[in-house]
Amino acid sequence: MTTPTPPPPTAPTPPPSPRTAALRHAAPALAAYLAVRLISLAVLATWAHRRHHGVRPILALEWDAKWYWGIATHGYTHTLGTAYDANNLAFFPLYPYVVKTLSAITPLSLSSTGLAVALTSSLLAAWGIFAIGDHLHDRRTGILLTVLWAAWPVALVQWMAYTESLFTALAAWSLYAVLTQRWLPAAGLAILAGLTRPTGIAVAAAVSLAALLSLRHHRSHKAALAVITAPLGWCAYVTWVGLRLHRWDGYFAVQRLWHNEWNGGQETLRRFRELLGQDSRPELFLIGVTLTLIAATALYALSIWDRQPTPLLIFTGAMLAIVLGSGGVYFPRARFLLPAFPLLLPIATHLTKASRRFRWLALGTAVTASAYFSAYMALVWPSAP
Repeated sequence: MTTPTPPPPTAPTPPPSPRTAALRHAAPALAAYLAVRLISLAVLATWAHRRHHGVRPILALEWDAKWYWGIATHGYTHTLGTAYDANNLAFFPLYPYVVKTLSAITPLSLSSTGLAVALTSSLLAAWGIFAIGDHLHDRRTGILLTVLWAAWPVALVQWMAYTESLFTALAAWSLYAVLTQRWLPAAGLAILAGLTRPTGIAVAAAVSLAALLSLRHHRSHKAALAVITAPLGWCAYVTWVGLRLHRWDGYFAVQRLWHNEWNGGQETLRRFRELLGQDSRPELFLIGVTLTLIAATALYALSIWDRQPTPLLIFTGAMLAIVLGSGGVYFPRARFLLPAFPLLLPIATHLTKASRRFRWLALGTAVTASAYFSAYMALVWPSAP
């Protein structure tokens, strides 16, 4: 009788790479993010169908999306001109040129590429937002923070051919790099954020000031380099516009033609008084914008009370100062604050301690309100988001 030969030992399964492990850790947050956004998209599609309106034009071809399409197709203007709301130098270059480059090497049209970039960026943003919540608190907080960002009042913009998702992704991962003391990636992402939106200066401020504060405790060539380089993207574009228009204040002259001048919040307070105290029948969308701005201010105060990390407070504080202090158009300001996700951390941390029933009720209400308000913004409100 022969003894059976034991099977040869199998090689141990290699552990997943750190990036794969991080993605698996974030998977519930990304799944929750997709679920919230798909619910919102379904509400929009149903409402649009009843109004005999296509969904794709809303997402890919209207308002700012048209401006980015024009830049990707024809480039920037060479002159300042005198027409109001008509100069494309007000729009920063990273998003349209990424779209142009990807469209040239793929079979997708410019509009389809713009949507694909926005959708991909939104997932990267959701991952970065989760990473910050998880790093500062725990996995549940990271998931809740991601869901709350997905349910922002005008969150439909995250899946439109706009720059908000790309900017939020760059801001989130830059701030995460700061929180984990990786100064060069933080500065590199801040440079890209500065080429994406005017509020990129808020990311640069967070990185530069955080790096400067760290130098008080220990010398680091990387931190010192981050202090200097983080604002370069924003400064480079502003300088380039000045050179293109042959005047040192070229970029700011363009902004004046778009009525975007900083006046310390006088216009914001005037609109608050008008909408909440004088207008007998205020437009629903403008009421939503106003309540979002008031809530954002209150949440910033709570963020200070909770002693959020300094880089997050600098970022959201700068975002609020830019948005609330602007004398420009009022109606897009809820969208302008969309990248300021750290404002939602006080809510996320509170919900982690709440009962399951209250948590589901709060999230369900937020998702429903966001879906309705986003669809209203796209189909009823007659102007840009």
